[in-house]
Amino acid sequence: MAQVTQQVSSAGATFDESYTISAIDRRRLALEEIDNAKFGWFHIRACIVSGIGFFTDAYDIFAINLVSAMIGFVYWHDQNNKTPANVDTAIKVACSVGTVVGQLLFGYLADRVGRKRMYGVELIIIIIGTVGQSLVGNGSAVSFWGVMVFWRVIVGVGIGGDYPLSSVITAEFATTKRRGAMMAAVFAMQGIGQVAASIVGMVTTAAFKSAIESDPTYLDYVWRIVIGVGAVPGVLALYYRLTIPETPRYTMDVEQKVEKGIRDAKAFVEHGASSGDYTDNIAVTREEASPKASWADFCRYFGQWKNGKVLFGTAYSWFALDVAWYGLGLNNSIILTNIGFSGGSDAYNSVFRTCVGNLIIQLLGSVPGYWISVFTIDRLGRKFIQIMGFTMLTIMFVILGFAYQPILDCSVALFIVLYTITQIFFNFGPNTTTFIVPGEVFPTRYRSTAHGISAASGKIGSIIAQVGFGLLKDIGGSNKWINHLLQIFALFMLTGIFSSFLIPETAGKSLEELSREDDDTDYNHKIENEEVVKGTY
Repeated sequence: MAQVTQQVSSAGATFDESYTISAIDRRRLALEEIDNAKFGWFHIRACIVSGIGFFTDAYDIFAINLVSAMIGFVYWHDQNNKTPANVDTAIKVACSVGTVVGQLLFGYLADRVGRKRMYGVELIIIIIGTVGQSLVGNGSAVSFWGVMVFWRVIVGVGIGGDYPLSSVITAEFATTKRRGAMMAAVFAMQGIGQVAASIVGMVTTAAFKSAIESDPTYLDYVWRIVIGVGAVPGVLALYYRLTIPETPRYTMDVEQKVEKGIRDAKAFVEHGASSGDYTDNIAVTREEASPKASWADFCRYFGQWKNGKVLFGTAYSWFALDVAWYGLGLNNSIILTNIGFSGGSDAYNSVFRTCVGNLIIQLLGSVPGYWISVFTIDRLGRKFIQIMGFTMLTIMFVILGFAYQPILDCSVALFIVLYTITQIFFNFGPNTTTFIVPGEVFPTRYRSTAHGISAASGKIGSIIAQVGFGLLKDIGGSNKWINHLLQIFALFMLTGIFSSFLIPETAGKSLEELSREDDDTDYNHKIENEEVVKGTY
């Protein structure tokens, strides 16, 4: 075993120069420095930079809920000012289709070429797609909504890339003690993005009030502004994403440059930055027998039940969640119309009330749920919150689904209260944990890929829900089948409870403990035999 004599300090312990330390111990100590580092500015910056991406993602995804109501008055005033069901479904599903592609593609590429090289690319795609959406128009060859579907697929690819990249980068830079809170805070920016979309919709609609009341087609200006504003935060965050350093874990475990990774870890702990690229012989490639990402190794690793069951658990839990989460989230305006809170022939009041209704649901339900998770997830644990959330959602959807009409007959306010409670347990529950757990439980070489697979499973669920919602909601009359859809959502939440038992509790454990990388004998054997150099860690 190659060894080196040096002075090492880790977690408050100091070793004098009489100690000999192998490369594997040097790697372990370097990662412990990151895991036990004092929470500082770089951690906050990482959360903000990653969080702005999710702010933009949620804004773009859920703004279409408002836009769909607006374009009905602009382009289908001869059809009761209502966007046709096929158009409504197409423009909502398009983003999810692109998201599936982005999650799988960027998940793979982040493991293949590095987190740093891909981070920011997805944001560029989102910005371009958002601007493209806001400028679409009718043409002789294609309708405006056909072009809009195209741009929403492009936006979806960028949004999809943001999921594995932001999750994995935040996890690999986070301290063990606060990793859950950091990742939850990043994801919680979705709630702020949803609120921002509603506020921008309200303000813009109010600004055009007199014009809309005289001619509803002025809503064409409103929806374009609402969409276009979504590109602004992405532009502001782009530089910081493109300049974020590579994670030391990726450098050591995938690029197999252990000494560079150790120096990067030291630089991160001390300065919150990378140590820079080194071209000398410090970065030594391991021998071929060490674990490297490949199709054969992927099959070997996930072919073991102890690993495969975790991937199945994270993927199916996300799938079950998104059937209900997107089935409702992208159709809030329909729910609000059906309970009499919005809708009607008055363009201004219909659109404004839709914005207000969405804002109420988000402020009372979505946003509090996200931030309850932020402050409790490292104490209560991911698995507990996920199972508790699925259980409460099952109960709430049973109530809303089987007592739908009696509740509405009793009080619309009661329905809104129950509906917002449901939103709380979405976010103080599986909507947050399904994002966090896949970023923690897999080895570095497959962490982003596996997260992408799990997230893509969720978006497949959202596609099924959106198409199903559009096809089924009008059985027996306009919006007459919504109660049965809520009952179906209850069934999916019930299955989510059982799939959650397949995932481990991740709170308080290092990424290496969770992924069991250090249990891989080939991995340990080869890193122990890697060349090391003398010096001070």
